[in-house]
Amino acid sequence: MTVARLIAVDDESSVDSLSATPCVLVVGNFDGVHLGHQAVLGQAVDQARSLGVSANVLTFDPHPAGVVGGGAPQRLTTLERRAELVAKLGIDRMYVRRFDTAFAAWQPERFARDLVVGALRASVVVVGENFRFGAKRAGDLTLLRALGAQLGFDVRVHAVASDARGRYSSTRAREAVVAGDLDEVRRVLGRPHSLSGVVAHGDERGRTIGVPTANLVDIPELLPPKGVYAVTADRYSQGAFAPLARGVTNIGVRPTVGSGGLSVETYLLDFAGDLYDARLRIHLVARLREERKFGSLDELKAQIARDVSDARAALVEP
Repeated sequence: MTVARLIAVDDESSVDSLSATPCVLVVGNFDGVHLGHQAVLGQAVDQARSLGVSANVLTFDPHPAGVVGGGAPQRLTTLERRAELVAKLGIDRMYVRRFDTAFAAWQPERFARDLVVGALRASVVVVGENFRFGAKRAGDLTLLRALGAQLGFDVRVHAVASDARGRYSSTRAREAVVAGDLDEVRRVLGRPHSLSGVVAHGDERGRTIGVPTANLVDIPELLPPKGVYAVTADRYSQGAFAPLARGVTNIGVRPTVGSGGLSVETYLLDFAGDLYDARLRIHLVARLREERKFGSLDELKAQIARDVSDARAALVEP
């Protein structure tokens, strides 16, 4: 697994500690790294290679809307996952600027002078057509181009990519995840939505009915609706995620056994081993059914057997 170099940026960052050479810099949040993002980043990489410079990304954490807006949206991808996805497109570094109230008060001129040029050495800046920057979103494309002419960088505005259903966007992907429309999620992201976390001890009821599960906790990504899903799972080891197994994941409150709290539990097919404290990432490939209560444990076991069969069918490689 290749990961773009993740570099934190703050008020003390300078060219000495970050980038000493010019670059093509793409600015945005890139949550989800959807097909629209992929098109823009791919073009930026091609341009960087033609100029003989690096292709870098500038993003922000936490989400600006959580500091100066009405609240940050739930994330589709962690920063670590974004770094992995952009690296696959050829991005060399992903700079993460801490977004706080102090940074939000920067005037547009300071943003361009101190960050874009002073710290990151951008010779080309790539932004979206609705890009705004600086305190109270005062900076627009006209001002960015003027600052570029003054400070020595070119500005490229990327076109919005879309399909027959509309423009690709993180919002569209989130709405599809919330609706449990995994086909639409794949149309927007170009891949399944993923959840990551650590395997923790649960009540181990699954073992009593012959279906041991990995109980995933501390999940930072947006959850789909309660239900049963066919998944593939990766395990983190030696600095990277690697394929582990196929599986069936239940997201819900397990009404038949009365656990009460929401859980994300995965039964891994054709796998045996201890996964406690392991980091896993599960890819939601298909939604098999809604969560429901059964009249007995025998009925539940029979349904789980059908779920496993359905998952195997859904996870067959084309």
